[in-house]
Amino acid sequence: MQPMSQAPAARPPLTILLATPRGFCAGVDRAIQIVERGIAKYGAPVYVRHEIVHNRHVVERLKALGAVFVEELAECPPDRPVVFSAHGVPKAVPAEAKARKMLYLDATCPLVSKVHVEAGRHFDAGREIVLIGHAGHPEVVGTMGQLPEGAVVLIETVADAQAFTPKDPANVAFVTQTTLSVDDTAEIVAALRGRFPAIAAPYKEDICYATTNRQEAVKAVAARSQVLLVLGSANSSNSVRLAEVARRAGSVAHLIDDADGLDLAWLDGVQVVGVTAGASAPEVLVQGVIDRLSRSFAVSVEEIDAERETVSFKLPRVLA
Repeated sequence: MQPMSQAPAARPPLTILLATPRGFCAGVDRAIQIVERGIAKYGAPVYVRHEIVHNRHVVERLKALGAVFVEELAECPPDRPVVFSAHGVPKAVPAEAKARKMLYLDATCPLVSKVHVEAGRHFDAGREIVLIGHAGHPEVVGTMGQLPEGAVVLIETVADAQAFTPKDPANVAFVTQTTLSVDDTAEIVAALRGRFPAIAAPYKEDICYATTNRQEAVKAVAARSQVLLVLGSANSSNSVRLAEVARRAGSVAHLIDDADGLDLAWLDGVQVVGVTAGASAPEVLVQGVIDRLSRSFAVSVEEIDAERETVSFKLPRVLA
């Protein structure tokens, strides 16, 4: 008699809580479309100054279509189009492109451009300008590069805000990077307002709607999750902030590029896992994680709605 084969072990149950909104925002979607349509209209190669958005998968896909990513305009030939990334660029960059008679397409997110306009308005009014942001981030470099060197002071922490000494405490203004932690930024702004009650603030919050909405969604999911997975690249500010927000809300959070970055040991004994994606991460990466989890667990998926987004931005007229 043949021995009976052993039945496979039942897969343990796992509830996946999907944060909504997640993934691409309107600014990222617009920037990617600008590169895609630029390639379709002008042919390959189309050069892109800096990563169009901070996501490895997006960059690799666009490379395959014919995009060439560079860090400086000097690396671009004058006879091919160049796209400026969604993060924005210093004023000197389009000025150089014009001097070289280059065709350039500006994919700067309109909400970043709004910060540029605000900084210029404060400068024209003679105010000292504080920029709350992260040193070296291309959005910060671009915003500070809208004005003469020294016109903008970068503040990264509450301690920086407490140490800042303006020439005229009654004539100060602040703007912020669009992808910061809402809670951390509120603490810095409170410190500035405590020291400078007359400080001029943005007409409307500089931290963009997408950053705010994704952080609120993560808080809702983290409250019910033992582990929270954030899809996004390590150089993506908004993705890193999502993981920080989840940890602050009490969840164990892991930032991963894709399903290959998922260590199933993280889920030993876990019954509920949250999943979200940064504003530059495509939805296909979320589905990849769900598919991988489905091979090891009996998965049920629940979508947690925090906010529905209907924002869209127009493409440059030359590509519309």
